[in-house]
Amino acid sequence: MEGCDILFHLAWSTLPKSSNENIVYDCETNLVATLRLLDAACKYNIKRVVFTSSGGTVYGLPCELPIKETHPTEPIVPYGITKLTVEKYLKLYKTINNLDFTVLRIANPFGERQQLTSAQGAVTIFLAKALKGETIEIWGDGKVIRDYIYIKDVAEALLKAMDHKGSFDVFNIGSGRGRSLNDIVSAIESLLERPVSCRYLPSRKFDVPANVLDISRAETSLGWAPNTSFEQGLIYTAEWLKALEN
Repeated sequence: MEGCDILFHLAWSTLPKSSNENIVYDCETNLVATLRLLDAACKYNIKRVVFTSSGGTVYGLPCELPIKETHPTEPIVPYGITKLTVEKYLKLYKTINNLDFTVLRIANPFGERQQLTSAQGAVTIFLAKALKGETIEIWGDGKVIRDYIYIKDVAEALLKAMDHKGSFDVFNIGSGRGRSLNDIVSAIESLLERPVSCRYLPSRKFDVPANVLDISRAETSLGWAPNTSFEQGLIYTAEWLKALEN
């Protein structure tokens, strides 16, 4: 960090599912490690930290949709608790150390270079399996609704956050529209012009029924809005996956 002005903090060792399996590990490797990172940021005179929080887990069960940044934060999974705790510590470090920050509560990103072996990333993983003719596994009945955002739009939000000078420091970053897992399968079938095989598994306790973010604050105060439609992002992702096979 020596000689740098901005610190982008995207590193995280767990996913919602794995954070449940080892809560202490989630805390030690993410929360404690982040506090050490913030101490180092102060030591090297970093001017601003841009932190990627979770728009999908910090809110918990939604009281209303779409979800505004002012919505109650009651996460029901350790992953969301540690993300939210980092947000709180960022506020503390700004107060006591004058370390500026911006928090982006990101929805469900998808697109090129997403890890295909991960348990996270329904759009990219579903598409990769469909292209190979493999069966897509879906937790629950496929009616769980999430907000999916193309990765290039997320990257542009990070760049906007780097120079932000407004009064708000927490922003939802998503598409502002919800899609069910079944909707994703239908979109993939339309793109490939053929049916795909699906297998439905038991639902998971930490999956809230719906999560759609209100992105109006980011639009008005951050000067950001998504530019890539879900369908176009799906095409870009398919092109990347096909290139991997060649």
